[in-house]
Formats: sequence, structure tokens, C-alpha cells
Amino acid sequence: MTRRPRTVVPGVPGVPKVPGVLALIVACAGFAAAQSPANRVTLFEGARLITGDGSAPIESGAMLVENDSIVRVGRKGDVTAPAAAAHVDLTGKTVMPGMVLAHGHIGYLKGTTFSRDNYTRENIVDQLNRYLYYGVVAMMSTGTDPGDLPYEIRNQPHPGALFRMAGRGLAAPDASTGNLAMRTVPYGVTTEDEARRDVRELAAKKPDVVKIWVDDRNGTVKKLSPLLYRAIIDEAHKHGLRVVVHVYYLADARDLVEAGADGFLHLVRDEEMDDALVARMKARRMFVTPNLSTSEAGTYANKPAWLDDPLLAESASPAMIRKVADVYAARAGGQPRTAAIASYQKQQRSLARLNAAGITIALGDDTGIENTFYGFGEHHELELMVAAGMTPMQAIVAATKTPAGLLKLDRLGTIAPGKSADFVVLDANPLENISNTKRISRVYQRGQQVDRAGLRATFLN
Repeated sequence: MTRRPRTVVPGVPGVPKVPGVLALIVACAGFAAAQSPANRVTLFEGARLITGDGSAPIESGAMLVENDSIVRVGRKGDVTAPAAAAHVDLTGKTVMPGMVLAHGHIGYLKGTTFSRDNYTRENIVDQLNRYLYYGVVAMMSTGTDPGDLPYEIRNQPHPGALFRMAGRGLAAPDASTGNLAMRTVPYGVTTEDEARRDVRELAAKKPDVVKIWVDDRNGTVKKLSPLLYRAIIDEAHKHGLRVVVHVYYLADARDLVEAGADGFLHLVRDEEMDDALVARMKARRMFVTPNLSTSEAGTYANKPAWLDDPLLAESASPAMIRKVADVYAARAGGQPRTAAIASYQKQQRSLARLNAAGITIALGDDTGIENTFYGFGEHHELELMVAAGMTPMQAIVAATKTPAGLLKLDRLGTIAPGKSADFVVLDANPLENISNTKRISRVYQRGQQVDRAGLRATFLN
């Protein structure tokens, strides 16, 4: 008898692929089953272990995993395993925690299109699988998620990266995101009563944070006023919710710090973030996601070299890559973009100052807006963070432990006993060159190896 070959549902090893909505049902059933497997014990030995907490790596390390949890970590030979345990030899490899993204968007990109019509369960799960493929084990979508669907996905088992989100953000009317397909989703706020009412409505749904936009888009829209964002921040804090801010101008950043904002999802872009601002941010224990790649995208005079990275081609079709390349070509026309370069250099210096001052820095890069690539973009952001002065170890902590803590994902972010066995196996050491985070050999989620080949087949079919 000839056996028919099997493909798999993304992120759920061993579950047959079924088209459309049925595939998602089967996938989620497989996911739920994977939550309570028969007892599995595996000893991973020989790899360099980057634990994610900033401490020196463990050379020739060992990690004992039972079911979905890490139970012991140490040097090879010091960690013993039961006689029946499986052994995985990772000699010559480097292991780091799975990455966590604190600022992205989801649901609108699909192939070469960008539309509100793409915001479906199937498309969101596909994108969460793309994140997982590249070792991003959790992500937060910030302020552009409509209706009840995002809450349903967050609150139920699903394939791919864990999902957190802000639901609908708040801004002045028609003045939120720069992407028109997303712009109708956030609340448009005009009065203090509206601001507080909208926050209460949002709080009832239990978002992970509240997102606001304070930006006039180069004078093209009305900016959310201090009176209104102060009301939003106050009301959100009454409901135990942190407020994260899309900010652009230095003057606004200063006032937002005093108003009690909890984090900035961009660096200031009109001026450098000076010592006075940084000191106030530190005193207020604020965090920032740099989003360097968003601004760096405006500096190119020609097609960026990273569009030809073979790793990108594993999840993006030639048509998708060509579309983005055409955007860069049309935008720049081969000419230096002086203003964009100057702004980007200010942001690089700002990040160096924030880092030196010990401000909490977490991975965030706006993937999910148009002309970005889920999962791959996070690795590029790490490269830009290091180019701006962070060490590779600091960038890795900013991509693992720090955002996991901010998103209250206590079992993610580090390799330590009691943590979820979500980690990435690399073929080269990212502490020597941060670009080596792209040298992915395997990804593990809750102790099970992710079927990256099966995922790749779904991305490019």
C-alpha cells in the first residue's frame, strides 16, 4: 500500500493540514492536546546557553526539560536526567530564550495586500506562526485590533506565538496610525468625558495595555491634546492599565512623562532625547521600544540589501519582496534623504543615551504595518539596536527577559528552572555578531520542536 504523504498544521507537530477554517479547528484541537502530553523528559546538552538575564553564557551547558517546562540548567555533566530521558546533542550550537515583541501590529498584511478585510482569524494565526518560525514566541499588537476577535484569539489556545494586545487605541479623530486601513479602528476622542468613557469601555474587555497616539503626522492631522491624554492616562490607571504612547515630538514626550505615561513605543524623532528627559523617564520607571527600523526605512536611497537575505525568502514570496523593493525605489529614487537620515541619527544617539542611563528598553519594531515582515523584522531590529550602541547581550535581554516582564509573561524570557521551554537553537553565537540570531537551527515551544519546514510550506504555497 502506498501511503499518502502528510503535511502539518503550522505550529502543531503531527496534526494533518486541512484547508481553511477547518484547519484552524484541527490546529487548535492539536494545540490543546499538546498542553497535557504524556510525561516527556529531554536533556539538551553541549550548547552555549544564553539565559536571557544578562549573565555570562554557560559554555557547554545542559538543560533538562520535562513536558513544557525547564527543570534544571547547568553545565554538561552537572545536570543529570532520568534513565528514560531522551538526549539531544547540541554541541557547537547556541541556545537563547525565545524572543518577545512588545510593539507590533497584526491582521492587515496578506501577501501583497494591506487591508482591514484581511483581519480574520485565519490570517492572524498565519502571522503568529510567522513570528514563531523566526523564534518570536510572543507578541503584542498595539491599538489597531477591532472588535471581539482579538480577545477571543488571545484568550483561547491557538497555534503560533502567544498573542497580547491593546485592542482599540485612542487618538484625536482620524489621527492615529499612518496606515489608512487601520485608522478607523481606534477611538476618536474630542472631550474629556469621551476619553474617560472610552477607556472604561476598553477596560471592560481587559486589554493588556492602553495605546494612545500623540502625533500630528507632519501637520496633516490634529494631535491629541494634553487635556485629553491626561484624562486617558488617569482613567486607565484607575483601572490598573498601563498607557503606552506613540510619540514623535520632544516637547510632547516631556509632558507625557509628567502626565504619567508608562512607556513610549517610539523614540522621539524631531530632536534627541536629552539628559533632562531621560532623567525624568528613569525617575518614572518608564520603558521604551526603539522602533529603529521604522525610521531607518526612510533613509535608503536604493533597495536595502536585507531584502535579498535568504532567510527572508523562507517566509516571503518573490512578489511580496518585489512589492517592498518597489516601494523603496519609488520613495528614494536613488537620492539621499537628508532629513530622514538626520532624524535617524538623532534616534541612534537617543537610544545610546537611554541605554547608558539604564532606561528599560524592550524589543519593538512596528512589524505588521505595511512593507514589513513578521518575524524577520525583529532580527533586523536587533541589528539596528546594536549598531546604535547596545551590546549584543543588552539587545538579547531587550528581546527576551525585558518584554516578557512588561507583558507579564512570567514563564517566558529566560532559560531557568520553572520557565516554559520556549527557546531558539542557533548555529552561531549572537554575542560575537548579533546577526547570528538569524542562524536558526531549531525553535522550541513549550518543550516541543516547532515544525519549521511544515510552516515554511504554508507560507509559500
